[in-house]
Amino acid sequence: MNNKVNPVESAGQDVVTAALLVIGDEILSGRTKDKNIGAIADHLTEIGVRLSEVRVVPDEEVEIVDALNAMRARYHYVFTTGGIGPTHDDITADAVAQAFGVSIDIDPRAVAIMRQRFSQDELTPARLRMTRIPAGAELVENSVSLAPGFFIGNVIVMAGVPNIMESMLKAVTPKLRTGTKLLSITLHAMAPEGRIAPFLSAAQDAYPDVKMGSYPYVKDGRFGVHLVLRAVDQARLETAMADLEGRLGKDDVPYERIESDQTQ
Repeated sequence: MNNKVNPVESAGQDVVTAALLVIGDEILSGRTKDKNIGAIADHLTEIGVRLSEVRVVPDEEVEIVDALNAMRARYHYVFTTGGIGPTHDDITADAVAQAFGVSIDIDPRAVAIMRQRFSQDELTPARLRMTRIPAGAELVENSVSLAPGFFIGNVIVMAGVPNIMESMLKAVTPKLRTGTKLLSITLHAMAPEGRIAPFLSAAQDAYPDVKMGSYPYVKDGRFGVHLVLRAVDQARLETAMADLEGRLGKDDVPYERIESDQTQ
């Protein structure tokens, strides 16, 4: 497995990487606005997993299979959202089975879970479609609507509905290997990005092992920039931030620290 990591960042560190495959025509058409990417990114950063790539693909089996095979060979984990509901266009489970070269069928374990809410007569073909699980997969609990997701190889398959996805993500978290958490500090500079850029570039050159990002905005006609520094070592992070603050101070750029945590 060729897990993609930053070589500087990974030196001496236990880095665990992940990718997210968002599945659904409705996302690509704009009809549904994705709310899962940010939630998943926040959660993985908090537990020590680096979300390194996000792709969005349509409800087409070949597209799902190709993306899944590429991503699962590159990262420690691949999370998918969408396409495991009861309708004809919910084909994610079939695509995952094809990607792994295994069979797929109604899983008695999933049926037993669904029986907690539905009688035998209520387990219609549509509902039973949600109990089809690739051979060899573990089930992922869904505390909201019961129909489970699943975990096969390094792929975690979850629903697209945000509150259901969140319940599945929470359920699968204890099963994940996690690594060194990425710490961050955010600086609010009250100046245009063009004025800030030379100082940020100089600080980045001085501290190549600290990731530095610039996120400009305009509010009430005034320009500002959020400068986010990220590293795995708190002392190194503080030293790099002090260096940046010193550079800004020499040019009388007004600034303030607004955040220091593990989740940005």
